[in-house]
Amino acid sequence: MAGTNALTYQVVEGWEQLPKGYEHRDVAGVAVDAEDRVFLICRGDHPIMVYDRNGKFLSSWGEGQFTYRTHGISIGPDGSVYCTDDGNHTVRKFTPQGKLLLTLGTMNKPTDTGYDGKDTMTVAHPGGAFNRPTNLAVGPKGDLYVSDGYGNCRVHQFSPSGELRRSWGPRTGASSSATGRTIASRSSARTASTSRSGPIPSARPTWYSIRRAAPTSPSYGGTRARPRSGTAPSRRPATGA
Repeated sequence: MAGTNALTYQVVEGWEQLPKGYEHRDVAGVAVDAEDRVFLICRGDHPIMVYDRNGKFLSSWGEGQFTYRTHGISIGPDGSVYCTDDGNHTVRKFTPQGKLLLTLGTMNKPTDTGYDGKDTMTVAHPGGAFNRPTNLAVGPKGDLYVSDGYGNCRVHQFSPSGELRRSWGPRTGASSSATGRTIASRSSARTASTSRSGPIPSARPTWYSIRRAAPTSPSYGGTRARPRSGTAPSRRPATGA
């Protein structure tokens, strides 16, 4: 519409120019850096694929370094690429070319939460980092916030160098998701989230009340989803997206 600043979007068919033998089997996440390079984290033989803004294929990396449960990708303010793999219970920091710089979590060693590996409702208590983490967000001062996860019920805050500063989260079998600068607290069947500017309820918002945590709030602050009065919706087991 003329006279408005509304954004409009169109699908660009055939935008990605895949090399012969490559395919997008399952794209778990997408991130764009300051140079407009588009990073895909995939569940396949080529975990990280990089394109320019016009869809020209630039490179791939990470072959043999990820499980088929890659889950999230974020770009830090310095251009570093953070990759979350809930299959090996780590979040790793790479250069844009794929050189490993930092590992959060212990490879292939999930923290103890009582999780049975299948049903997220079996999470009995919060644990350390990590048990099937899902994503990472970088705070304004460079701190790293990791949602953890399908097998845990916490958000962990790390220093830029990877030192664990605090953790928070409910003891409800809930898992969490963090994207960009938004942290969401998610149960196995329902979703609620908060941004830095306020709560953004989603997925049956009438069932949840949201509390937002400031970056400097005490431990066990955080954003929580809890049922409001009335009959709670039924919950189903979930194994993750």
